[in-house]
Amino acid sequence: MQKFIEMSGRTEEEAIEAALNQLGLMRDDVSVEIIEQAKSGFLGLKSTPAVVKVIYEIKESRTEKVESFLRGLLERMDVEADVEITDNEDAINVALTGKEPGALIGRRGETLDAIQHLTNYVVNRGASGRVRINLDAENYRQRRNETLENLAAKTAGKVIKYRRNMTLDPMNAYERHVIHSALQEHENISTYSVGSEPNRRIVVVYGRNDRDNNRGGNRSKSRSDEREEIRKVEHDGVSGIEDETAAESAGQPQYREWR
Repeated sequence: MQKFIEMSGRTEEEAIEAALNQLGLMRDDVSVEIIEQAKSGFLGLKSTPAVVKVIYEIKESRTEKVESFLRGLLERMDVEADVEITDNEDAINVALTGKEPGALIGRRGETLDAIQHLTNYVVNRGASGRVRINLDAENYRQRRNETLENLAAKTAGKVIKYRRNMTLDPMNAYERHVIHSALQEHENISTYSVGSEPNRRIVVVYGRNDRDNNRGGNRSKSRSDEREEIRKVEHDGVSGIEDETAAESAGQPQYREWR
């Protein structure tokens, strides 16, 4: 991170020397800009001192780097928010709180995802070791996970009740992972994904054996693809969580019959 101080003196060299003494740095550790050159007045009267800007680098910890970047980004977004950072060694968790949570989250969580992606990129760029940064605003991601788990349970209930396979609306890799995990231990339900991004969907299947009959030889390939999608999401540090739809808010699962 770059910082600077401005210093004045009778000459440019005198101003630079005073700045170096104040910073405790050597000349090779800084860069210098001459803001105003020293000028001598008539017969020594009304002389103007030299003014220089001395620029230097300071080494930040990774949490300081996260906070510095986020505060600068939020300022440019014209959004006021508090930044709370927790460093858990293997990951850094960031909680944003403010008066305008919608400006932080965005439509379907897209703004929150973009901020998280940029923060991961900036903090990890040029670093010797990678750290995953998880960003949340007003507990949005936890609430979204709970909504998805409720959706999975309600859809499973419909599948068992009507004994028909149903497919959910398109979801990103992270959301599909939440649904798969929520139903993987369900005795009478299995799940798999169909389609391609961004329209890839989960099919909730009645009975454990139906999945094999429907998928045939593609079973292992699709599972492998799904794991690869989750790996990419975790590697990029982007969860890509969507917001609650109107139907979910009304307690209605999003599904279609799979024929």
